[in-house]
Amino acid sequence: MSDVPERWSQASVYPDMWADPAADSRNSDGVSPDGELATLQDYLSNYRLTLLMKCEGLDPEQLARRSVPPSTMSLLGLVRHLAEAERDWRNWFAPGEPAPKMYGEGDDDFDQAVGEQATVDGALGDLAREQAATDAALAEHPDLAERIGDRGVAVRELWVHRIEEYARHCGHADLLRECIDGRVGQ
Repeated sequence: MSDVPERWSQASVYPDMWADPAADSRNSDGVSPDGELATLQDYLSNYRLTLLMKCEGLDPEQLARRSVPPSTMSLLGLVRHLAEAERDWRNWFAPGEPAPKMYGEGDDDFDQAVGEQATVDGALGDLAREQAATDAALAEHPDLAERIGDRGVAVRELWVHRIEEYARHCGHADLLRECIDGRVGQ
């Protein structure tokens, strides 16, 4: 197939990696964080950065490209889906009525991820806003064993579920990006 991109990487030291370790914003020179909560926060932060790195340098059409038909999954759809997921996680424990869906019902976060700059800008803004809101809400509950909300979900479970969701979708993002322009993941 002539439309299949050739594999490539920006890394020069490790050509099968996304970027050289020295240029990778996820790497730190220090030791790992102390404590369970700090470790969970660090893992989540790294997966969030990974998702944004996978979207970096692509135009709106590329971000919206569904690379593995018949799936409707795209990098832009993943950004929108994770913004929606952040809001939904707050609904698990926030008092009052649940916040409404941002993109509609069902798979609208993927189905309506169209290659327009306004859609991209909106999705990235939604993701940043929803992440900050969920982080702020969970900051009020530093005890990982605390059970919150009507469902009595443990704070630890919320943190682990968020990490699992981002990790799974970063795996999808690796494959989507490689289908778009050949850039390999790490």
